[in-house]
Amino acid sequence: MSQWTRRGMMLLAGAALAAETAGDLRPALAQPSDGGKGSKSAKLADLTLTEASAAIQGGSATSTDLVKALLDRINTLNPKVNCYITVMGAEALAQAAALDAEFKAGHIRGPLHGIPIGLKDNIDTAGVRTTAASPMFRDRVPSEDAEIVRRLKAAGAVMIGKLNLHEFAFGCTGDVSYFGPTRNPWSLAHVTGGSSSGSGASVAARMAYGALGTDTGGSIRVPSAWCGIVGLKPTIGLVSIRGIIPCAASLDHCGPMARTVEDAALMLGSMTGYDELDIFSVPSKSEDYVASMKQPVKGFRLSAPASFYDHIDAEIEPVVMAAVKHLSELTAGITSRAPLWDGDPGGAPGDAEFYHHDLIQKYGFDYMPPNRAWLSRIDNPPAGGKVATAADDARAHQRLMTTRRMIDGVFKDFDLVVVPTTRMAAPKINDSLKREMMDTRGPLGRATKVYDFFAEDSGCTNTHPFDSYGIPAISVPCGFTASGLPVGIMIAGPHFAEGKVLALAYAYQQSTSWHSRAPALSADMPVPPIVEKADAAEDAKKKNAAA
Repeated sequence: MSQWTRRGMMLLAGAALAAETAGDLRPALAQPSDGGKGSKSAKLADLTLTEASAAIQGGSATSTDLVKALLDRINTLNPKVNCYITVMGAEALAQAAALDAEFKAGHIRGPLHGIPIGLKDNIDTAGVRTTAASPMFRDRVPSEDAEIVRRLKAAGAVMIGKLNLHEFAFGCTGDVSYFGPTRNPWSLAHVTGGSSSGSGASVAARMAYGALGTDTGGSIRVPSAWCGIVGLKPTIGLVSIRGIIPCAASLDHCGPMARTVEDAALMLGSMTGYDELDIFSVPSKSEDYVASMKQPVKGFRLSAPASFYDHIDAEIEPVVMAAVKHLSELTAGITSRAPLWDGDPGGAPGDAEFYHHDLIQKYGFDYMPPNRAWLSRIDNPPAGGKVATAADDARAHQRLMTTRRMIDGVFKDFDLVVVPTTRMAAPKINDSLKREMMDTRGPLGRATKVYDFFAEDSGCTNTHPFDSYGIPAISVPCGFTASGLPVGIMIAGPHFAEGKVLALAYAYQQSTSWHSRAPALSADMPVPPIVEKADAAEDAKKKNAAA
């Protein structure tokens, strides 16, 4: 029996009360944004992207004002959060000055004119190093901008810096980076989620008005959920990925991460469009996503596939169920709990191996230790291990394409899907790093009890199928655990249904206040130490085995 039918309906009925109870425990950890108290710099940094755009358009702030406000905050708080790898201060100020001059001359490029945003550091920037958070690329400086950077610059956005990530976007935690783990602004001892760790943390900590993330298995939505912000994975191919260091190219997406749904919609409007030089790009119609976001949602029929609610952590379950109940009240209700897709959702058909084979041939295994172990198997498979063949790759590719062809047909008795973004809250960095370094020799390699099989180390359990489906999915803040960690709810629809997805997310946001809360950060707060090795008992065991 599914967990939804076993416990879900009981929790759904009592969810509102549970959320109110949890709310009593939150205020010290999750205060509402100060709304502009304090210095002018603090007021400007606290603006949403939409508010910052209005300030420029209305003449109450310049792009230079916004860049300086963020640089002040980055200088103070990045040593605590570690979300930026490279701060492009001089470049951003020069860009801002040029855009301010354009504005003064009456030339306005659009709503992103003069808005500083951050870029995940797997997105190429001409003349500025792009590292993928790997020792392999610590000195890599591209000669050209990624296509998405070119488009955003043309729209008037200011590139303020390159953001930390899980090395080569290979993980859902964000703690494995040549530059050290990004820390969750809500609790510096916890992971942000990954791989777009710096993107999530920078937006939550008010060090960027918006940021770009990439998503291969959940890398936009997981850090958005665990950092308490909004993150949208668009339809596959809607946003160009040319000039982005691939994780697994057939599954890779690029999308906006921001504080509010309208901010994400505003960014997306300048990001889409066919790129004939990107083999994964698809033709699409231009759309005003801010206008689509405001369409009525009362007639939307929702599906809450039961399997996505199985084995959800007790600390986030009542928060999620409260959100589901509220979403059902805003719409025509939940009309289905059937599986979203009965077939194999597909996977990356050898894409990571294809890209990294060439890197290994050129540079060797200069990766971070957790990734070095499994990447070494590409060219040096373990004795007795099965080596993937061209036939395996072709089968995987066909399954993936079949899934994407068929998935829209599932949306017959409902319009949108609503599921928890993650089934677990953000773990502590030290606990996560220990697990990253453990040797797993099978599906139960990390288990100590039979039910530990379901306690996955990754937050991507619910998010990764949607990368295979290739359909739009957004994570929005829906509450906090009793200990003050953010929780996200995910809304998804068929291909090119970004308008509907944004509309329901916006309706939910407008009737709640979770998005208005900000983490309490200060220059003098202590940073918990990182313990990179297993405990003393495990070290002793290894030494004895070696002896």
